[in-house]
Amino acid sequence: MEFYRSQVLVCTGTGCSSSNSPAIIDKFEECIKNAGLEKEIKVVRTGCFGLCENGPICIVYPEGAFYSHIKVEDVPRIVSEHLVKGRIVQDLLYHKSVDGEQNILSLNDIEFYKKQKRIALRNCGVINPEDINEYIAFDGYKALAKALTEMTRDEVIDCILKSGLRGRGGAGFPTGLKWKFAKAPESDVKYVCCNADEGDPGAFMDRSVLEGDPHAVLEAMAIAGYAIGSQQGYIYVRAEYPIAVKRLRIAIGQAREMGLLGKDIFGTGFNFDIDLRLGSGAFVCGEETALLASIEGGRGEPRPRPPFPANKGLFGKPTILNNVETLANVCQIILNGPEWFSSIGTEKSKGTKVFALGGKINNTGLVEIPMGTTLREIIYEIGGGIPGGKKFKAAQTGGPSGGCIPAEHLDVPIDYDNLMAIGSMMGSGGMIVMDEDNCMVNIAKFFLEFTVDESCGKCPPCRIGTRRMLEILNKICDGKGEEGDLEKLEKLARNIKATALCGLGQTAPNPVLSTIRYFRDEYEAHIRDKRCPAGVCKNLLNYVIDPDKCKTCGICARNCPTKCISGAPKVPYVIDQSKCIKCGACMTSCKFGAVSRK
Repeated sequence: MEFYRSQVLVCTGTGCSSSNSPAIIDKFEECIKNAGLEKEIKVVRTGCFGLCENGPICIVYPEGAFYSHIKVEDVPRIVSEHLVKGRIVQDLLYHKSVDGEQNILSLNDIEFYKKQKRIALRNCGVINPEDINEYIAFDGYKALAKALTEMTRDEVIDCILKSGLRGRGGAGFPTGLKWKFAKAPESDVKYVCCNADEGDPGAFMDRSVLEGDPHAVLEAMAIAGYAIGSQQGYIYVRAEYPIAVKRLRIAIGQAREMGLLGKDIFGTGFNFDIDLRLGSGAFVCGEETALLASIEGGRGEPRPRPPFPANKGLFGKPTILNNVETLANVCQIILNGPEWFSSIGTEKSKGTKVFALGGKINNTGLVEIPMGTTLREIIYEIGGGIPGGKKFKAAQTGGPSGGCIPAEHLDVPIDYDNLMAIGSMMGSGGMIVMDEDNCMVNIAKFFLEFTVDESCGKCPPCRIGTRRMLEILNKICDGKGEEGDLEKLEKLARNIKATALCGLGQTAPNPVLSTIRYFRDEYEAHIRDKRCPAGVCKNLLNYVIDPDKCKTCGICARNCPTKCISGAPKVPYVIDQSKCIKCGACMTSCKFGAVSRK
C-alpha cells in the first residue's frame, strides 16, 4: 500500500470536464513530476463536488484547501507554492471556504454544504470512480456481503420496506413494496433494471452519481437481484452520457474481475451479472414500460398497466425497475439499518433527496438535502440566492411533469406529499429557479413544447391534446389570445390527465395548470391587455426611446439591424414600431438608459 503526504482531488464530472479539468490534471501530474514529488503527492480524479458554478474545482488534502475556477496556468503556482513550500494560494481559494481570519473551513462548514446530508452522493468528489479499491476502502461491497451471508431474501426486502425508501425517479412508490411484489411470483428468470435515462431539462443528478460512484449502483442492483431471485441486471443509460457510460463499463469489468459480479459471489452460490443498454435520448423511455420495451429492442412506447412489470416486465418476466438515486441509497440502508434512514426526513418521505439546481440561482449545482428542507433554505442558504438581487418568482420541480412553485410557498417543507398538494411533484429532482424577469406563460409554453416534441404518439390525449394546448399558448404569447382560452386550457388539461396512457402523458399539463393557478394575472395581461408583464414575449413588446434621456449620439441606430431608428444631432431618436423586430439591440447598446421595454 502506498501512502502520500498530500492528495489533490480534481473533479472530472461532465461540468468540470467541459471546462478543461482533464488538462488541469495533466498539468498537475507534469508539475508534480518535475518537482520530484510523484511519490509524495497523488492526483485523484473524482466525480462531482456539487458546486458546479465554481468549477473546475480541486481540493488539496490534508489542508482541505478548496480551489475554484482553476485554469491550467494556475497549476504551476499551486504546485510550487502550496505543494512544495506549504503556502496556500489564497487568491485562488473559493472565497466562501475561508473565515474572516483566512482559516480554511472544512467542507461541512461551507455554506453550500452546511445544510446538506450526502447519502446518495456520499462518495462523489471523494473517491476515484474508476478504481474499485477506493470504493472498497469506503465500505464498498460490504452491504452485498452482509446481505448474502447474514440476511435472508425476505429480511433484505423487510429492511428496505422499514426504511421508508421511496422511488426517487418520479411518483415515489415504496421501493421495498416493489421488490416484494417482484419476489412473489414463481419464475425461472427475473430481471433487475436501473433507469438511468434522465431526460428532464436541467436534470443531472443520476448522471453525476454514475460518474462519481458507479459501484454503488452495481452493488445495490446485486442486492436487489438476491432479494427477488434474479441473476441478471440491465442499466438503461442514455448515450449522451459518455463519461457515465465509460465509468460504468470500467466498474462492471472491475467487479467481474474481483468476483463481485458473475458466478458464486462471495462463495454463496449466488450468481448475478449486469449489462448496459444505451438509450437514444427519447424522453418517453423514462417511463418504465417504454424503457423495458426499448431494452427488448422494440420501439420505446408505454403499454397499459396492469400487468405491472413486477409480474410481467422485461421479456415477459417479473422485473423491478429503480432509478439511479434510489439504488444509491440501498447499500447505506443495509449497512446502517432501516431505523437510521427512516430517522431522516419527514413522516411519509424518508431520507434525502438530490436536486439539480439551475436557472436564476447563484450556486448552480448538485445538492442533497434531508426531506422536509424548505424551498427557502435550498434557494437562499444552499443556493446563495438570486443573481443581481432580483426577486424570486417561482421554482419548477419535476421537469415537464412537475409544476411551478411560487414565492408564497417558499416555506413549505419539500417532500412528496407537500409538492403534490401545491400542484407540483418531486420528479427525478430537477429544480429550475426563476426570477422576476421570467414570463410564466412562456415557461409553460417551453415545457409543453418539450412534451409535444417528445410524445411517443401512441395515445390521442397526449399526441393531440398537448398539441392543442400548445397552439393556445402560442396564440396567447403572440398577442392573439381570446376570452375563454384559459378555460379551454384547463378543460383540455383535465381530460389529458384523466385519459393519457402513461404517467408522462398524464402529468404533461402540470406546468400549465400550476402557472394558471398561481400566475393567472399574467395570462390575463397577455389576453386582455396584450401585454407581457415580464417583457419576454416579443410580439407583445415595444421598445421606446425617452426623449428626455436621449443624448442623440446615434449608437442605437447604428446597432439596429433593421435600420428602424431615426434621428439627428440634437433631435431625440425614435423607433419605427412597424419595422422593429424586437431584438433589443438598441436597449443593449444604449449607455444612458434612454431605451426601455414596454
